[in-house]
Amino acid sequence: MPDEAPLPRLRVRVRGTVQGVGFRPYVYRQASALGLTGSVHNDADGVLVEVQGRRAAEFVERLRREPPPLARISAVEAESCPAHPGEAGFAIAPSVAATRVVTSVAPDVCVCDACLAEMCDPTDRRYRYPFLNCTACGPRYTITRRLPYDRPQTAMAGFPLCPACRAEYENPANRRFHAEPTACPVCGPRLSHGLDEVLSALRSGMIVALKGLGGFHLLCDATDAVAVERLRARKHRDAKPFAVMALNAASAATWTRFGPDEQAVLEGRERPIVLLARRPDAGLPEALAPGLVSLGVMLPAAPLHFLLFHEAAGRPDGTAWLARQHPMLLVATSANPSGEPLVTGDAEAHARLAGIADLIVTHDRPIVVRCDDSVLRLVDGAPRFLRRARGYVPRAIALPETVPPVLALGGALKTTVCVTRGAEAVLSQHVGTLDNRATARFLDETLKHLLALLDVTPQAVAHDLHPDFLSTALASRLGLPTIAVQHHHAHAAAVLAEHGVTGPALAVVLDGYGMGSDGGAWGGELLRLDGAEFRRLGHLHPLPLPGGDLAARQPWRMAAAALHALGRGGEIASRFAAQPLAGRMAEMLASGRVPATSSCGRLFDAVAGLLGVCVVSSYESEAAMRLEALTRAPLAWQAGWSIEQGRLNLLPLLDRLSQCGQAEGANLFHGTLAAAVAAWAEGAARAERLDTIALGGGCFVNRPLAEGVCQLLRAAGLRPLLPLQAPAGDGGLSLGQAWIAARMVPGNANTRGRTACA
Repeated sequence: MPDEAPLPRLRVRVRGTVQGVGFRPYVYRQASALGLTGSVHNDADGVLVEVQGRRAAEFVERLRREPPPLARISAVEAESCPAHPGEAGFAIAPSVAATRVVTSVAPDVCVCDACLAEMCDPTDRRYRYPFLNCTACGPRYTITRRLPYDRPQTAMAGFPLCPACRAEYENPANRRFHAEPTACPVCGPRLSHGLDEVLSALRSGMIVALKGLGGFHLLCDATDAVAVERLRARKHRDAKPFAVMALNAASAATWTRFGPDEQAVLEGRERPIVLLARRPDAGLPEALAPGLVSLGVMLPAAPLHFLLFHEAAGRPDGTAWLARQHPMLLVATSANPSGEPLVTGDAEAHARLAGIADLIVTHDRPIVVRCDDSVLRLVDGAPRFLRRARGYVPRAIALPETVPPVLALGGALKTTVCVTRGAEAVLSQHVGTLDNRATARFLDETLKHLLALLDVTPQAVAHDLHPDFLSTALASRLGLPTIAVQHHHAHAAAVLAEHGVTGPALAVVLDGYGMGSDGGAWGGELLRLDGAEFRRLGHLHPLPLPGGDLAARQPWRMAAAALHALGRGGEIASRFAAQPLAGRMAEMLASGRVPATSSCGRLFDAVAGLLGVCVVSSYESEAAMRLEALTRAPLAWQAGWSIEQGRLNLLPLLDRLSQCGQAEGANLFHGTLAAAVAAWAEGAARAERLDTIALGGGCFVNRPLAEGVCQLLRAAGLRPLLPLQAPAGDGGLSLGQAWIAARMVPGNANTRGRTACA
């Protein structure tokens, strides 16, 4: 009888986000179900599997077709290897120590349904345990110090597993098989206060600082106007909107209106804050979001959040209560003194939040990485980031080609860090505004952690063209070749990078401020991009910028600049008599010594000032947000603009708006601006013979503007691109800087001091 042919054996390399997502247990179950032998382990490249048996090829197809829910596979590579005669069973082998890392860690995600069922089951040993999780849910990025992703490399290193948890961890049939953060009341982290005490504090109008995923939240009863005003006063936050937390979508519908697409984002495992239309008859305090018609809403993300609602619901058994409407609505805002980074440490919380919170609730699981809540809104039929952080970071953004490793440090506002590795870019969590030492330290902390986690040694560091930004100063101290990238070039490149566009394209970039290649204050730009270079085709007609940065905080100044440009400077003193410098403003503008700006953000300010919607701002972009809140039916006035030699002039529109009511003016402004920008871009597209137009900069988070421009460009047969994976504003700046710089690095050549071409 002839010998049987050897069983086929395959070595399978799986790359991507495949650690900390239950991938090895999944592989074990699939291999066992198909009667295969072999092993699986984590290593620096991701997951390595060897499978042997007649159905080995089927196993590979299953990996490609049906990965675990949290996994993001970038490649599955299979090759034949020598058979192991007599091999029995399939095993999960120990992780291989990393000499370099090319895999990545998963973002933090919401607690799963199976864990919630345990949490609400009085017979379960994890009943009402605030830190339960499994391979399908829970913290990842914010508790991980380094890779490979194993318990000793995480914040759970100080919590040895009890016998019961150890048995689950080692049982291939259990969903906590190799779940690194797993724990229970016997062996895991513990809360500093009882939930009954926390709920009692909230119900009595107190402010509670609660340690969560990536940092602390400040909580109070969102239906209690006195509590909301008290929180505003203590946090020194005059009018900037607060986010709120509701139990579920059914509850959120009590106070807001939303469609199925918005609900899908709201209920997603990332659990971001989603901007939803506020119900005017909901009876909520105006102080939650003064002057705005949207409300930032999030659903519970961590078991601890769910347990607060469980306590308020009377501790019902089972999970049916999770789908019912619940009357509790909580303010859930980042716990940090105004302008400073998010609080993460227990001692830090008591030191920094003592004057804000009446009760500080901590636990003994360390937060390794501070990470704020993500914020999105639906624009042009898709969710768009205003802030990209928890739930999405450090998910890689695929690049259209492999590039050298570079580091990019963003700008000065809404700062993020970006690192390229192979054909992907990893964007950090939101860092914030670099105007204090604490945030500058957070930037340094973030880039060091991201480089260590990704095991990347950058060949160059990219930064904004502005020499006075703290991020620029940091770049010069890193000992790497530096590449300065013009601000709006970076905005445009970020959009093209994530959409995989490598050839020539146009871009319209509308934002508040960025230093131009000529040293001027740019902000309304029409560009042509080609490779790592750009050319400025046009810009908004400049307006004077009285007071420089002060004009962004006092929109009446930009309104005065508009009146001066219209030859109506004599009206400034009477229109803005309440402002101390109004009487001298006309003279200042007439002197000719005031710098000019092409900024679209300042155009919004001018309109808000002319309409009396917002004369003095208390937070960034307040004027634009209040204008949008008044806009119901945008209307384009075709005589409101002109285009000459690439310059878009909206002075006719400003002249008319100065005589309009607020709602009429807001609708006319948004409709006319969208039509003008679309006509401007269409003309350039015809002249340059290009059809792809990137739309970047913070003004494109404005829904009526973005949707109006996109609709008109599509009607003209053009291809508008809005950001999907990174914020349109300065939070996406580092992605564009990294993409440009990576294309300028010729291998290891020294590029110190290079500037992307204009």
